[in-house]
Amino acid sequence: MRTELLRFNGAVERNPAIDAWMKQHADELGAIARRWFEVMRNCGDEVRELLHDGCPVACLGDVPFGYVNIFTSHVNVGFFQGASLPDPARLLQGWGKFMRHVKLRPGEPTNDAALHTLIETAYSRIKARIEHG
Repeated sequence: MRTELLRFNGAVERNPAIDAWMKQHADELGAIARRWFEVMRNCGDEVRELLHDGCPVACLGDVPFGYVNIFTSHVNVGFFQGASLPDPARLLQGWGKFMRHVKLRPGEPTNDAALHTLIETAYSRIKARIEHG
């Protein structure tokens, strides 16, 4: 049995508030967040975005699939349906019923290919659920 999809009002093609958020985080952590949010933005022409709970969120229409957030010493690249994502590289962390995240720290290696795959898979799965139920 499938659960209802989370939906947010107010997602737009390019949200100036997110660009302002990125400018406020001009340090190493901000660079990491910008990089991975750009990957989310580039998933498809239908990607929309908004700030939710103070962090940038990438949506397909009004359905969120990913986010970035900055903490004191790391960046989370998160997924709203992360618990159901295949993760052979074992990057995902968290214990929530649905959400999972990847922690990235400056100076520590990142499995770029695996993280790209997680982002693309999160997007494509949300797209399939929206289009095919």
